[in-house]
Amino acid sequence: MGEFFSREARAKGSGASSGARAGIIATPHGRIETPAFVAVGTRAAVKALTPDEVRKAGVSVVLGNTYHLYLEPGERVVAAAGGLGKFMGWSGPTMTDSGGFQAFSLGAGFGKRIPKILPSSSPSLQNSHPNILENVGVSDGGDRGSREESAPLAVVTDEGVLFRSYRDGSEHFFTPERSIAIQHALGADIIFAFDECTSPLAPYEYQKEATARTHRWAKRSLRAHLEARPPRGEEQRTQALFGVVQGGRFEDLRRESARVIGALDFDGFGIGGSFGKEDIETAVGWVNEVLPEDKPRHLLGIGEPEDLFGAVARGCDLFDCVAPTRMARHGSLYTYRGKLNIRNADCVRDHSPIEAGCGCYTCTNFTRSYLAHLFRSGELLAYTLASIHNLFFIASLVRKMREAILAGSFESLRAGFMSVYGQSIKSLDA
Repeated sequence: MGEFFSREARAKGSGASSGARAGIIATPHGRIETPAFVAVGTRAAVKALTPDEVRKAGVSVVLGNTYHLYLEPGERVVAAAGGLGKFMGWSGPTMTDSGGFQAFSLGAGFGKRIPKILPSSSPSLQNSHPNILENVGVSDGGDRGSREESAPLAVVTDEGVLFRSYRDGSEHFFTPERSIAIQHALGADIIFAFDECTSPLAPYEYQKEATARTHRWAKRSLRAHLEARPPRGEEQRTQALFGVVQGGRFEDLRRESARVIGALDFDGFGIGGSFGKEDIETAVGWVNEVLPEDKPRHLLGIGEPEDLFGAVARGCDLFDCVAPTRMARHGSLYTYRGKLNIRNADCVRDHSPIEAGCGCYTCTNFTRSYLAHLFRSGELLAYTLASIHNLFFIASLVRKMREAILAGSFESLRAGFMSVYGQSIKSLDA
C-alpha cells in the first residue's frame, strides 16, 4: 500500500498537548488529513443526510457497521455493488468496524440503558439513579431507542459472539475470521479486528478476561486478513487492518493491551471499550504512551468536543461517533457557547442563525425560529438541517485543531474553546 501514514507535525510545547499531532493517511479513495472526524453511516447512510451533504459538511471519511450491513442488505449485495463506497454513493475513504461493539450493546448493555461513557456526575453507577442515563442509553447502532426485553441478543464465548437478530430472531455466530471475511466483502479502505467491547460496569476480573480474549481474537483477525491476500503476482489487497486496544478503566490492563496489540503487524490501532467521562483523556494517554508512533490511532465512538480536544492532545488521529447527528435529531445543536435546545420557547421568535458566523448551509440560509418551527411541527427537514449544522460544527472544530497543530497553537485553541464551551458544560452538570 506504500506509505500508509505520514506525520506532518507535532504540537509545540509541553504538558497535555505535547502528544497532539497532524498527519496524512493515504487510502485508495483519497487522503485523510488528521486529526479527522469520521461520520458514522451505520447502514451505509449517515442518517437524514445525502453523501453530498456529508461531504459539504467537511467530512472526508465515513464508517459503516459490519454487523448491521451483514444483516441487511448482506455483504454480498454490497460487494456486488463495488464495495461500501460505491453502494452508498460516497467517493471518499471508508471504514467498517468489526461488530465488536454489538457484543456490548446487544449483550451486557442490552435493555439496561448502560452508556459506553459513564457520566462525570456518576462516580459509581452501581448505586446511582437511572435517570442520569436518560439521554445516553445504548442502542443497537440504529438509534432505535431502549429495549425492554430481558434476554440479551449477544452472548460472548471464547470462540466468538452468538448474535440473535433484532430483525427476526435468527442466530448468527461471529468469529474473528467471519468478521474479517465480511469486512473484506464490504470493501472499506480501513477495517478493524474483531474485539469484545465491555460494559463500563464490568469488574476488573471480567475486564481482564475480556482483554485477553480480545488479544487472541486480534491475532486470529490478523491471520485471517493476511491469509486472504491474493497469491504473489496478482493484485494485492489494499485494505488496512487496525487492531483494537481494550482494558476498560484500568491502567494496567490498558497498558498491557497496548503492548500486545502494538506489537502485532497491524496498519493502525483502534482504542475501544468503555471509559468514565472524567478519565477519557487519561486512559487514552496510557495507551498512546505505549502504541507505536508511526501508525495512526482511532478512538472509537467518541465525539463530544471536550473529549475530542483531550484525545487529540493525547495523540489520537481519528474519531467516529453518532453523537452529532443523533443529538441533532433530538433538537440539540452545537454552538461555541454550549449546546442549544432548539425546542426551547425562546427560539420560536429568534430570527438569528444557530451560530453567528457559521459557514454551514443551515446557518447560512435559515434561522433558529425556522428550525424551532420545523421541530415543533414534526417536519422531517428539521433532522436534515440540524444534522448538517452539527456535523459541520464537529468537522470544522477538528479541522481547526489540525491547523493549530501545524501552526504551533493547539494549546491556545483548546484553552480558548474550553473557557467558553467548557463553562457551559459545567453549568449543565451543576
